Amino acid sequence: MVKRTVVALVFFFVAIMLRSQTPDPQLLAEINKIKAIDNHSHPPKLLAAGEKDDDFDALPCDPLEPSDPTTITRPENPQYTAAWKAIYNYPYNDRSPEHVKELFQTKQKVMLEQGDNFPNWVLDQLGIETELANRVAMGRGLQPPRFRWVPFDDALMFPLKNSMLASETPDRKFFFQRESILLRRYLKDVNRDVPPATLLEYTTKVVTPVLEMQKQNGAVAIKFEAAYLRSLDFGPAEPIQLVQQVYAHFIKGDVPIPHDYTRLQNFLFRYIAHEAGRLGLPVHIHTGGGCGSYFMLMGSNPALLDSVLNDPSLRKTNFVLLHGGAGPFTKYVNYLLMKPNVYADFSEQTWLISTRRLSDTIRDLLEWYPEKVMFGTDLYPNTPEINWEEVGWQATHSSREALAIALTGMMQDGQITRERALQLAHMALHDNAAKLYGWTEGSK
Repeated sequence: MVKRTVVALVFFFVAIMLRSQTPDPQLLAEINKIKAIDNHSHPPKLLAAGEKDDDFDALPCDPLEPSDPTTITRPENPQYTAAWKAIYNYPYNDRSPEHVKELFQTKQKVMLEQGDNFPNWVLDQLGIETELANRVAMGRGLQPPRFRWVPFDDALMFPLKNSMLASETPDRKFFFQRESILLRRYLKDVNRDVPPATLLEYTTKVVTPVLEMQKQNGAVAIKFEAAYLRSLDFGPAEPIQLVQQVYAHFIKGDVPIPHDYTRLQNFLFRYIAHEAGRLGLPVHIHTGGGCGSYFMLMGSNPALLDSVLNDPSLRKTNFVLLHGGAGPFTKYVNYLLMKPNVYADFSEQTWLISTRRLSDTIRDLLEWYPEKVMFGTDLYPNTPEINWEEVGWQATHSSREALAIALTGMMQDGQITRERALQLAHMALHDNAAKLYGWTEGSK
């Protein structure tokens, strides 16, 4: 009798586990039809012979000390072979050199046939209606309405000499070189060679004009990768009168005292965020794990943003917590969504973890504030074999299946109806982003 009971319990729990990991077929079929808005990506522009795309990220990871890929991001992941089949009609089930060579030939043929339309064609294969492109500048093939620009504005936070900050890790040495180049680019855009002498002039004659120019040139949001450069703890708000002397003293060329420089950065972050809100530009912030073997994980905890997200003067600025705190911080993001101006996407997790684990993240988000949740791929240019289109297909495919698993579990647990499940799927994949960026039908 006891043995039968144990066997019955085993079968019961196995059935429960299998049920929770299997998406409802009808629901998944409907989800696969939804044209998505990709809230976060790094698509490459089309290149002429000998040209290099150096604008797909302000802080590219390629030159850093290599770190081992996760299981999901390794080339042998079967999802990448599935991507070849779905995108390029790859007829094989292996990755032999001869077959991969044939794949390259097919890719080249499609690119030649599509010409400047190739990026749009890729989005069609991925089922993506619109992709928000995090790039320093847009480029050939990346045109609205399919691709919408999200520029990087960390460089505006670091107008002083950054040699001490750059010495903290080998990664930051490279990253601050990049930020200095980008700041010079922004200064040139407003007809300046160097930052002005006072903080008031810097904010009103450099920062605000750069943001306004970005808006005029098509930006729909702005992006901070601050966690690669410093902690996300932006401290208490301080008026300009308390930090302007820091700027005035150290803009002359001396290396700033770290504590004072942090206070200036905190002020500038808030100023940029306030101006972005005035211009109707949501502020995207990298949260959670990042690339590089020297990445300082604890500084990327989204809970460190409390002082910013609780600042009444910034309530007209919408903040998007990119990657949903990927790694150990996803639970914090769920709670932060209670704030009226805070949203999150689950990009990066789409290619970093398994579909099953992604479904857990998505379900948590949907059980808290489903109106605040957005899909994102975080696709990026990679190797010729597994490039941005394969990364994008894997991320999109995994996201749709994970969303279906999460919603199926919620239906089975009696939390939602089938009708509500499909509504939540549309919200996460499309409608929440469309509402946040003010895109009504035909307005994009």
